[in-house]
Amino acid sequence: MDETPLADETAEALVLRLATAKAQALASAYPDHLIIGCDQVCVIDGKITGKPHSAENACTQLRQASGQIITFYTGLALYNSRSRHLQVLCEPFQVHFRTLSEAEISAYVSLEQPLNCAGSFKSEGLGIALFDRLEGRDPNALVGLPLIALLAMLRAEGVNPLG
Repeated sequence: MDETPLADETAEALVLRLATAKAQALASAYPDHLIIGCDQVCVIDGKITGKPHSAENACTQLRQASGQIITFYTGLALYNSRSRHLQVLCEPFQVHFRTLSEAEISAYVSLEQPLNCAGSFKSEGLGIALFDRLEGRDPNALVGLPLIALLAMLRAEGVNPLG
């Protein structure tokens, strides 16, 4: 699936579009299921930032994030392929980065290899050492699946893990 933003597409609109497309793409293979789709982007200085795919790009992204407040947008879609009911939302999450030294950036990229991660870090690992503060409704949103919102969507479809 091409995840390139459309012309003038906001980060929020992009993740909603991609999460929806991912969920609905499986509907024919799973015609009687609840299907989850997710997508996440990082916004640095007002620009959508993709996965770095190289150590050099990861270091560049972390230099840009150093000392800044970065916003992550996670699009979540729950598609009921039987009823064709679709629920979607965008969950924002802010990461307050410490001011990072070149040595810290290089060491982090070398140790964690966050080359396929939006924002060039893994908060569930050593990436937590890069931050001053995390701010958002659901810490799971930062790793790409806002579970609080997903559970609310599932309850709306009659599925409750607590009974």
